Amino acid sequence: MKRALRILLAEDSSADAGLVEYEVRTAYDPLIHRIEDAAAMTSALAEQSWDAVISDYYMPGFGALAALRLVRESGLDLPFIIVSGNMGEDFAVEAMRSGADDYVMKNNLSRLVPAIERALRDADMRRKAREGAEQLLAHQLLLQGLIRHFPGVVFQLVGEGAGVYKFSHVSAGSVELLEVPPERLESDPSAFFSLLHQADAATLAEHMRQSSEIMIPVNWEGRLRAAVSGLVKWVNIRLRPRRVPGGGTAWEGFMANITKSKEYELEMVTSRNRLSELSSHLENAKEHERARIARELHDDIGGNLTAIKIDVLWLADRVGAGDEKTAAKLSDLEALVDQTAAAITRIGQDLRPGILDLGLVAAIEWQAADFSNRTGVASTVTVKCDRLELKSETEMALFSIFRETLTNTAKHAHATHVKIDLECTAGEVELGVSDNGQGIAPADRLKPTSFGLRGMEERATQLGGTVNFTAAYPRGTRVTVRVPHPGGEHGT
Repeated sequence: MKRALRILLAEDSSADAGLVEYEVRTAYDPLIHRIEDAAAMTSALAEQSWDAVISDYYMPGFGALAALRLVRESGLDLPFIIVSGNMGEDFAVEAMRSGADDYVMKNNLSRLVPAIERALRDADMRRKAREGAEQLLAHQLLLQGLIRHFPGVVFQLVGEGAGVYKFSHVSAGSVELLEVPPERLESDPSAFFSLLHQADAATLAEHMRQSSEIMIPVNWEGRLRAAVSGLVKWVNIRLRPRRVPGGGTAWEGFMANITKSKEYELEMVTSRNRLSELSSHLENAKEHERARIARELHDDIGGNLTAIKIDVLWLADRVGAGDEKTAAKLSDLEALVDQTAAAITRIGQDLRPGILDLGLVAAIEWQAADFSNRTGVASTVTVKCDRLELKSETEMALFSIFRETLTNTAKHAHATHVKIDLECTAGEVELGVSDNGQGIAPADRLKPTSFGLRGMEERATQLGGTVNFTAAYPRGTRVTVRVPHPGGEHGT
């Protein structure tokens, strides 16, 4: 099918108009509207859209140059082709300078269709160029708006070699953040670099060097002092590198003020450290109190119960043979004293096992055996430390974590075997507890009531160590505690 084509034809000769239409129909399916004067053309341009304009060079009171002027005044970019029977070269040059796309002599109308096709292509290219320019302008305005309202500085930095850089573009945000106008930074890069804190400037230089060598983005945080007020500010610089002709590097990115967030971060770190110190102090105080209570139970109450039992036995020896009720009462009292003494011993061991005074290894072996006796869960202890000398606080913390691990195993794991490994390496002690139970799900660690697990993590953190919960093979859970061992290598 032939392409439809709407043509506005300025021609006063119906015969010539017929010839034009005949020629155009060889390639198109034209809709041709013929006009003969300026008024008719103005009306036609306003009332309908057209694909091209073809005009006779000369008509009484009207002509191609006048028609071309009306088209241009309308703001329309329409292909305009002049058809003439006797147009001279000077008039042809004037018409082309005025904006005509082509001219065709009436005695050579075979050129009309190629002229139309070329004019349509040129008009389409102009339209696309305008659209591209409009889109580019829109994008430029959008980018300018975003940069203008960005809470920081958008800039381009170019490396000039040997750690020397130049700002090829800086946004107006430098006035608020750095208190330096963009023009100053673009003419004198040292106006920025001189503001940096000396130690932070060195880290930025290293970031830039690595970025230039291996083309990785820059994400740097550091301090600077504002040029006018002297205020110390934290800034974050993020840049992406690219190679430029000649082998150099250019970076585009931004600089943002992160002073408030950095202050909040530092406050949170300080608060966290204080809470950790308080928690450590409370734990140590609690352990000392538990040890004190255990000693008093053993030394004072235990001693008193021993004295009471001796007195009960003394009384039992002096009860007459016929006084069976008194003898029975004394026997019951002796049994009650024994039960109380056993309870005190158990409570004291729970508070702080006395065997811990013999060292962590002995305490772990004793606790594992006691755990197996109470729960029926078999346990195996493997120790790869021939001599382990730790601070009492470290021993108590490790033992508490170990005891809490066994408690969780007894409550939740449904295990039949527990494997305990204690290993000493250079600068570190590792305690591992593995069971063959049902395992711990990640969600279990996030439960609001998982205070035991959090306590284990907190105690390890206070020692500068870590606690990890992983799957054991072929099933179950492994708890691995690692803490620093300043004493160095003590393994076998």
